[in-house]
Amino acid sequence: MANNNISESPSVNLIGAGTIIEGDVTTNGDIRIDGTLKGVITVKGKLVVGVSGSIDGETICQNADISGSVKGKITVSELLSLKASAKLTGDITTNKIAIEPGAVFSGSCSMGGVIKDIKGERTDKQKITEKTA
Repeated sequence: MANNNISESPSVNLIGAGTIIEGDVTTNGDIRIDGTLKGVITVKGKLVVGVSGSIDGETICQNADISGSVKGKITVSELLSLKASAKLTGDITTNKIAIEPGAVFSGSCSMGGVIKDIKGERTDKQKITEKTA
């Protein structure tokens, strides 16, 4: 009898060094990229871009640790961490950011306020009230 139990813990995916993927990637778990991704990546967990990793396209995730190269808009609902070897070119929207000395960032950064999380729900620290006439 085969055991078909599905694990409740999120999966961890790996795109290895030397691998090139062209297209969109979506995962409910975590992902580490040491290769190259050209396209939109949506991660409901943590995104790790290794020193040899690169992303060329839009990035949407819950948390991100960047050590490699990212080109394009990046939206992080919680914490974006740019390590010393990181090279990020594009606009950042995040709740919190940590930048190590040596990291290179070119673009604009928007922090806090209203950020849509991965599920499409608004996460804001202040209540927004609409007034109608």
